Amino acid sequence: MVFGESLRSGFVERGFVVVPWLVRRALVQMLCTEADRLLAESPARGGVRNALGKSEVLTDLSTSGAPLAMARSVLGSRVRPTKLTIFDKTPSANWRVPWHQDLTITVEKRRECPGFGPWTVKDGLPHVQPPADVLKETVAVRLHLDDTPPENGALRVLPGTHRMGRLSGARIQELRRRVEETVCPLEAGGAMLMSPLLLHSSRRATSPGRRRVLHFESLVSG
Repeated sequence: MVFGESLRSGFVERGFVVVPWLVRRALVQMLCTEADRLLAESPARGGVRNALGKSEVLTDLSTSGAPLAMARSVLGSRVRPTKLTIFDKTPSANWRVPWHQDLTITVEKRRECPGFGPWTVKDGLPHVQPPADVLKETVAVRLHLDDTPPENGALRVLPGTHRMGRLSGARIQELRRRVEETVCPLEAGGAMLMSPLLLHSSRRATSPGRRRVLHFESLVSG
């Protein structure tokens, strides 16, 4: 799959791009089946961590499918997948997410380096907060498996805030007042490309249904 220059320019300028159609409906149905299998096996409510280590189907998609092509279109051919999380908002798991940046990456093993920390372990894998320069070489692709209109917890973003580095709580509140938010509804099979430094949030669904999202993260390798 080939993406135009408008995708990269939109990502650089705003920190996100919405692609209404990324994968075919037939593939969406297969991915729904695989996601539901993992969700049924997960002890966590509302999601699955480390899905790359639990599904050959999802690993193949992350290493050779449209989400990786989308990530490479903005950060180049050295991008490699590092993490896949499945989110599943439902009427019984309908949470609100406050405004934040995604500051933690997954790594193969812990190695003490200046500027990296704190460290955590999630589902058996080491995670760390890296310097902002590393996060600038990281991109997420959110592939939607269900229709997600504004009333079903569609993501909200503050465009351009990815260019401001790591933000304090006070700075986030200031930007929340000053920058107009954008709501990003999507239909099943659509995707959103975004920088982890982009301020984003989601409200509780006012008309809740399923909102399954495959959240792929990729990083420029050294």
